[in-house]
Amino acid sequence: MSILDKAVNFTEANRVRELGHYPYFRVISSEQDTVVTMNGRQMLMMGSNSYLGLTNHPRVKEAAINALRKYGSGCAGSRFLNGTLDIHLELEAKLAEFVGKDAALCFATGYQSNLGAIQSMVSRNEYIITDKFDHASIIDGCKLSGGKMLRYAHNNMEDLVRVMESIPGKNALIVVDGIFSMEGDIAPVAEICEIAERFGASVMVDEAHSLGVMHHTGAGCAMEAGCSDRVELIMGTFSKSLASVGGFIAGSNVVMDYMKHSARPLIFSASLPPASAASVLEALQIMKEEPERIAKLWENTHYMADGFKQMGYNTGTSCTPVIPLHVGGLDNAFKMWKMLDEEGVFINPVVPPAVPPNDTLIRTSFMATHTMDQLTEALEKFEKIGKRIGII
Repeated sequence: MSILDKAVNFTEANRVRELGHYPYFRVISSEQDTVVTMNGRQMLMMGSNSYLGLTNHPRVKEAAINALRKYGSGCAGSRFLNGTLDIHLELEAKLAEFVGKDAALCFATGYQSNLGAIQSMVSRNEYIITDKFDHASIIDGCKLSGGKMLRYAHNNMEDLVRVMESIPGKNALIVVDGIFSMEGDIAPVAEICEIAERFGASVMVDEAHSLGVMHHTGAGCAMEAGCSDRVELIMGTFSKSLASVGGFIAGSNVVMDYMKHSARPLIFSASLPPASAASVLEALQIMKEEPERIAKLWENTHYMADGFKQMGYNTGTSCTPVIPLHVGGLDNAFKMWKMLDEEGVFINPVVPPAVPPNDTLIRTSFMATHTMDQLTEALEKFEKIGKRIGII
């Protein structure tokens, strides 16, 4: 037996490929826009997290090009050593102001941001309290920290109280997604803060899918709930509304300084490329100058949510631009993906183990730059395919 045998014995992906139902690692040969090119075909993009449609904005691209010319392609080191640029500090100051905190710290990916924050703030004999639907990066941060992870039922505040009553609250960090990336619903941040304060715990909100979406400024769920000053740590990513790659943690000056010297994913990883930092700075500026993008995003969201519900689709608890269609068993998910793909609609099937075996999802997500004609065309195809499969 070899340690590599697990790879040899992994046959599930090939089985699905042979059936022609393999929906992952699809190759796009164009910009991430409302229409993308795949295998020479034009596809309506109904599965992107570019909520404000800024990934191909001319100003964002020009900012990245200018940074590349000035700083080169990378920093060749970690922030801790030779990888801190003035553009990193400028970006961190802008991000802290944006989410209502004293300071921020940028990481090379959003995944690393959650790993670094949780690992540095929670030690052995301390507790991380998570929603059962929290993102995998939060779960992995819990594992890296060595702290004890306890989970409560999704968005169930009574269950959160039950968990908090079982531990010393002052040794606990409650970590929650602002918008849940598969369900498309929103954490009750104000209630979570009230419970945390009752038990002496701290709160961290992952705003990955809520930046550019929640609050009229796009600052996220904590700001929308009026709780920015009550949430100790705010995490965000650059790979969705902010049109780049990377992430950040924001909090008090003293906590951010501590994290600089204790977050392993920061200290032992190369720093954010300058072109990425410049892209985010420009995206933040465009968001500030063009608040109508957020308004248009919500107009599109309501149009699609209403359309799906009128057809008879089950969209669960979604109330954001992430709209899952609950389609039942695995066969339905793969059939629907395949038929929509043939119709020129790009969506994302979500199957076990990410969801229960009989509750697979077609995850759709929408952008401010979708036109009404594009959305109407997509709805017509969703209706045709849903009826053909027997889902609606």
